[in-house]
Amino acid sequence: MRRHRISTVGAVALAVVVGWAVAAIFAPWVAPYPPSRIASREPLAMMSAAFPLGTDYLGRDMLSRILFGARYTMGIALLSTSLACLMGVGLGLTAAARGGWFDMAVSRVLDAMISVPSLLAALVVVSSLGSSIPVLVVSAAVIYTPGAYRLARAMAVNVNAMDFVAVARARGEGTLYIVAYEILPNMILPVLTDFGLRFVFVVLLLTGMSFLGLGIQPPNADLGSLVRENIEGLSYGAPAVLMPALAIATLTVAVNALIDNLPSRRVAETAR
Repeated sequence: MRRHRISTVGAVALAVVVGWAVAAIFAPWVAPYPPSRIASREPLAMMSAAFPLGTDYLGRDMLSRILFGARYTMGIALLSTSLACLMGVGLGLTAAARGGWFDMAVSRVLDAMISVPSLLAALVVVSSLGSSIPVLVVSAAVIYTPGAYRLARAMAVNVNAMDFVAVARARGEGTLYIVAYEILPNMILPVLTDFGLRFVFVVLLLTGMSFLGLGIQPPNADLGSLVRENIEGLSYGAPAVLMPALAIATLTVAVNALIDNLPSRRVAETAR
C-alpha cells in the first residue's frame, strides 16, 4: 500500500496547532501566575526573565493571560464549529437524500441566513441577549451552519446520484441507512477540511467581537480581548498588545496551512 506523508509545511503547521492545543489544555498547570493576579508594579512592561511576554495594562503576566485566553478562544471556536458542522451536514445530507419540498424549504431559509454578514449578525444577537459563553457558542454555530449546509448538500447531491445509492434504494433501504452508510462515508474528507476552515472563521469572528467589547467579559479574556484591553501600548510597541495578535495569527495561519497540506487533499488533487 502506498504511503502518503505530510509535507514539511504541514508538519510544522501540525506542530503549531498541537502546541496551542496542549498549551490551552494545560494552562492552569504551566502558567507562571494566576491570570488575574497583579504580579508587577510596572504596567505594560517589556519582556524580562520574570515576565517572558511582559505585563498587561494592570501589571498582570501576559504569558499567563495568553495561555488562559487561548483556552477560551480555542474552546469556544471548537464547540461552535462542531455544532455548526453537525447541524449543517445533518441538514445537507437529509435534504439531498429526501429532496422535494424539504430540500427546497431548508435551502431557501439557509440561503436567506447566509446573506447576512456574519459579524453583523453576531453583534445583533449578542447586543440583544448579552455576552456570555453560551450565547457566543450558539450564535457562532447558527451563523456558520448555512455555509456547512451548502457544502454538505452539494457533495451529497453528487453522491446521491451514483449507482450504488440507487442499488441501496432498490434493496429497500431507508433514508437513514442511505445517509449514514452510503453518502456520508464518501464525503467525510471534504467535510473535515471544511471543519478546519470554519474553525478559523469562528476564531476570527470571536476575536473581532472581543476586540469590540462584545466577546468574553472581564475578568476573563480571550485573545481578542487581550488585544483590546492593552491597545494603549501599541504606540510604543508593548508586548502586551503585540503578543496576543501574534498568537491569533500563528493559530489561524497554522490551521490553514495544515488544511492545505493534508496528504488526502494533495492525493485527491493529483488524481483529478
